[in-house]
Amino acid sequence: ILNLHLTRCIRCPVAYHANDNCIPAGSVTLTDSNIVCPNHFTPRKGCRNHEHVNVSWCFVCSEGGSLLCCESCPAAFHRECLNIDMPEGSWYCNDCRAGKKLHYKEVVWVKVGRYRWWPAEVSNPNDIPENILRMRHDVGEFPVLFFGSNDYLWTYQARVFPYMEGDANSKEKMGKGVDSTYKKALEEAAVRFKELQAEKELRQLQEDRLNDKKPPPYKHIKVNKPIGKVLIISADHSEIPRCNCKAADENPCGMDSECINRMLLYECHPQVCPAGERCQNQCFTKRQYCQVEIFRTLSRGWGLRCVHDIKKGGFVNEYVGEVIDEEECRTRIKHAQENNIGNFYMLTLDKDRIIDAGPKGNEARFMNHSCQPNCETQKWTVNGDTRVGLFALTDIPAGTELTFNYNLECLGNGKTVCKCGASNCSGFLGVRPKNNPSSDDKGRKLKKKSQMKRKSQQEVIKEREDECFSCGDGGQVVSCKRPGCPKVYHADCLNLTKRPAGRWECPWHQCDLCGQEAASFCEMCPSSYCVEHRDGMLFISKLDGRLSCSEHDPCGPEPLEPDIYSFLTILSLRVSGGFSCSLQHT
Repeated sequence: ILNLHLTRCIRCPVAYHANDNCIPAGSVTLTDSNIVCPNHFTPRKGCRNHEHVNVSWCFVCSEGGSLLCCESCPAAFHRECLNIDMPEGSWYCNDCRAGKKLHYKEVVWVKVGRYRWWPAEVSNPNDIPENILRMRHDVGEFPVLFFGSNDYLWTYQARVFPYMEGDANSKEKMGKGVDSTYKKALEEAAVRFKELQAEKELRQLQEDRLNDKKPPPYKHIKVNKPIGKVLIISADHSEIPRCNCKAADENPCGMDSECINRMLLYECHPQVCPAGERCQNQCFTKRQYCQVEIFRTLSRGWGLRCVHDIKKGGFVNEYVGEVIDEEECRTRIKHAQENNIGNFYMLTLDKDRIIDAGPKGNEARFMNHSCQPNCETQKWTVNGDTRVGLFALTDIPAGTELTFNYNLECLGNGKTVCKCGASNCSGFLGVRPKNNPSSDDKGRKLKKKSQMKRKSQQEVIKEREDECFSCGDGGQVVSCKRPGCPKVYHADCLNLTKRPAGRWECPWHQCDLCGQEAASFCEMCPSSYCVEHRDGMLFISKLDGRLSCSEHDPCGPEPLEPDIYSFLTILSLRVSGGFSCSLQHT
């Protein structure tokens, strides 16, 4: 960073570079060099949007169950996924312990009332409308702009977590029964996320070029170097297999030949092969590598690309490095995690040996991962020992980045986001890429869909919903026994100490104030009211236009006109039978 000007918090010893890329969202700027940082946020009593909330799934495996929840942000994990003992007292995730904060122009997930997690963008207070800026907010709160509705809300870190690539298709975010407004929000969030990522990558590339950065230092070696007790095997000439090729053949031992050694991934030995000096199956020994160059990519750090065309099946390079055993491998991984080193160059050679190209290696160490790679690794036997080569899967034009599938086994307390950009990208390293369906598969799916269309049209409502109507999350739920009502709830959300027995009806059918039969209903939570108490209690939400109580209208409620309640009385009969009605502005 060339700009060394710092702005400091007047209440604690933290400092940031004085620009929007470094100053955390929620900071209050006092002068050019002084701020109050968001660490000094104090929640207001009785304000629902100041209550801390955690997600109901693990950030590592995306499954529910018994979770270890961060006390500072919405993150949650299985203790087993983090491979740690159950902590005593308060617990904070790695990001919060490291002081990581949200910044302006970041796409995030926000929790508002009993709404599902909603995608939004963190806005700079200097760029928001005056009426939003005048809304009450405290140190640590920042405005977010909701996708899909273009409404604003002031919130803080404990109700927000970062959006990640692939979240738009996540089951935890999509849930069941997604309406058109939420789908629109997801689409807008995905597009905006890509735009901001491209801006960030371009800015990083410009900074790197301005600072003339070079690839991280490493020692270049030509062959594998054993470390510690690891041995490099060397076979006797009598043990090396001999092929049936002849020197007089057109391409002896070549890619198009019938060389038995090549078929079995054995490299011919120059003193054993009958083809002698004309043998074309000695790529490892002769180091017949393709000409490549290291370059800076836009989004994935340093990469490797070919200088000339490479034919399908062609030998690109050998993956070389220090050959270590499993014990040394664990030691190096532990050291990397303790020192926040995020780049690994380890590749399994066999059950007892691993190649680590981190400290020592060749150009192959710069090849990036792809879910749709143009190269693959092959294990060949060369002079009795196993070697790893990279071979072209397709014809590769000059100037193309060279990639292969890492088949990574994820370590640590989070998935590594994949940035390969392939059409079948899985979203994370170590996750199987998506299959691209063939035309026959698509035809069968369309046929099956058309056969089930008539049946689907007849299914007007679901028998039971899948998420708690109170908090919006899944898990162990109890269901309403009123005929036609599909609502389910967590017992804890209704303050029930045990599962209700008999013909139990949920609180959606009783007035919140007097307990009589409800006539008007909030579509977002169990709140409902009788004819006598409904006046002024229900509003049309600005977020998605649905009928809701004041808890779900973070941007300022608009009361219904008095004469609309006669219309609601008719609709309430359908609502109580299990249907959901939505009122739009007219």
